[in-house]
Amino acid sequence: MNDLHGLAVALNFAAAFACDEHNLVKAERYSSDLIELSTRHGFALWMAVGIIYRGWVRSAAGNRFEGIPYIEQGIRDVRATGTLGVSYHLALKAQALYLADRSSEALAAIKDAEALADRFEHRVYHPQLRRLRGVFLTAMGADEAQIEASFCEAIRIANEQKSVLLQNRAGTTYAEYLRQKASGSGGHGFRLPLW
Repeated sequence: MNDLHGLAVALNFAAAFACDEHNLVKAERYSSDLIELSTRHGFALWMAVGIIYRGWVRSAAGNRFEGIPYIEQGIRDVRATGTLGVSYHLALKAQALYLADRSSEALAAIKDAEALADRFEHRVYHPQLRRLRGVFLTAMGADEAQIEASFCEAIRIANEQKSVLLQNRAGTTYAEYLRQKASGSGGHGFRLPLW
């Protein structure tokens, strides 16, 4: 508790895990705590990250058009601190854009996130980014080969990383894609769940 920067880092990871679990209550609590701590102690980076999480929570809770500006401002503020590796935050932005029926913009954000993850060798993000790419391509009615390649790549990379959680998440999303495609329930360009 005496290491305030360490506490900010811990709150960041707690908020990220809550977002990944789609636990809006915890994500809101951790983002608020991170913003409050950062405000009191002048942590510009962690303030910006807390704002990104707050925007994601608002988008995921149904305030889609209110949350996106928070996320975008937070990303600009993170970059203003000199931090360039914002792949995870771009993925949160992409999710918010998808929820706002802006799939082409979501796909562009994922492509940016993938490029940054490659540049900074943040390979841990690759399975999730590839899975999300498949979700957004599906919503846009893209070529089936592209969609299936994204999901299969997500599963393969998660398998290589020995990440059972990400492998299961990608496999579940891919199975839902195949189910909807087979049933014709969505036709061309149907929507898949993010979580």
